[in-house]
Amino acid sequence: PTVAQPLPNFLRDSLPAYLSRGLQRWQIPGAAVCVVKDGQVLLAQGFGTRQMGQAAPVDANTLFMIGSNTKAFTGTALAWLEHEKKWNLRDPVQKWLPGFTMQDPWVAQHLVLTDLVSHRMGLATFQGDFMYWTSTLAPAQVIQKFGQLKPAYPLRTRWGYTNAGYVVAGECLRTASGLPWADFMRQRFFQPLQMTRTLATSVEAEKADNLARPHSVFEGRLQAIPWANIDNLSPAGSIASSVNDLSHWLLALLDSGRYQGQTVIPYPAIERTRQPQSIMGRSRAPGQHYQLYGLGWMLEDYHGREVVSHTGGVNGFVTSVTLVPEERLGIVVLTNTDSNSFYESLKRDLLTVALGLPYLHHDERYFQQYRQAETAEKALRQALRDSVALKRPPSLPLATFAGTYTHPVYGWAKLEANGSHLVLRLQHHAMTGKLEHLDGHRFLCTYSDPTMGIKVLPFKVEKGKVAGFELFVADFIEYTGYEFVKQP
Repeated sequence: PTVAQPLPNFLRDSLPAYLSRGLQRWQIPGAAVCVVKDGQVLLAQGFGTRQMGQAAPVDANTLFMIGSNTKAFTGTALAWLEHEKKWNLRDPVQKWLPGFTMQDPWVAQHLVLTDLVSHRMGLATFQGDFMYWTSTLAPAQVIQKFGQLKPAYPLRTRWGYTNAGYVVAGECLRTASGLPWADFMRQRFFQPLQMTRTLATSVEAEKADNLARPHSVFEGRLQAIPWANIDNLSPAGSIASSVNDLSHWLLALLDSGRYQGQTVIPYPAIERTRQPQSIMGRSRAPGQHYQLYGLGWMLEDYHGREVVSHTGGVNGFVTSVTLVPEERLGIVVLTNTDSNSFYESLKRDLLTVALGLPYLHHDERYFQQYRQAETAEKALRQALRDSVALKRPPSLPLATFAGTYTHPVYGWAKLEANGSHLVLRLQHHAMTGKLEHLDGHRFLCTYSDPTMGIKVLPFKVEKGKVAGFELFVADFIEYTGYEFVKQP
């Protein structure tokens, strides 16, 4: 099938106004969009600015962190080595990483390579991510601590998005190929695909020219935020790229691995990544029914077509990459805030136009949902602050909450009394937290890193003594709480 004629018309006539409105109401400083079809790049263009308050424009070569869209590169790398008969993706992980352990030795023994990159290891979505995210832990420490977590479910019974599984996969890749993950990316993908500006690590990207800077929206106000070093999770999300470079990646994936007439990626490896491995669930979106997961790709139906896609979110950026293989259609949307759904709504609207479907105004619906959620969140924050403002005395003297606390996997947390509040310090994070008494045994924690959120931390008091507390951070990072025990 061929794309309906309205797509070029939409790109030419409607997209500029669509982008202008979207950037303004979502408070996005800059974005970049790419559309490829039938072996041609129909659009690779930047919009807005690289940083709020500055004039430097986003163009087709501006670098954005692509977050978890990195996972498709890692999944393809694993499939490529299987095609070369370097390994079988049903191989036990311990064959390639003999020192790898998990809390349950049976699980560690039976875990296979495919499990690592299809999110079926038994962990809940984002479980453990706070420990690693922007922390001082090295990759080897990430793997060690990951192995100490207690999975939420039995092996392969539930889908749970597990970033650290990709770190383990990256170490297995090093053993099998002889190349560190970043070098494999450069030699196998970036160089032959002429992705000359694409970088494998966040440390490299921070030093690059023509770079989009990270932003977030806090309490309704757009703010620039610090660059995040996430290289301890590199195989899960550290690539930085541009729409110009990513168009080369799309063209190859939509042309059986060929770029400019030369086979760069073996097609069987591409096909292998699109084989469903995990059931994500049932979708109720218009024209969709099921969502599956392959090797670094989400797989879903959309009005009778297969859609291969992924999204990515890191501090200050959210992005999407989408393929409709039978239509030879690819779409990329990159944005430099982590507080929008525009990267998804624009993709959806482009898909409906490209497939000749009724226009559903996805961005209008997504924005109304966002505004409703933000209004509810604002009301909750205000209610918590109103409670703090009552200055009710804590259940015990403030000094009794101070001290050292430990979590069996994370390590230590320290609380110090400072006037009318407590200051939280953590072993593996540079940020701090300001704890103000809320009510009873609960405190409201405002982190110095605003991406970590504003969270209620409940304390456990037993026989008139503080026994511990539970730490929470923003859902964007992790849903699971961490129970810290007070040390004598």
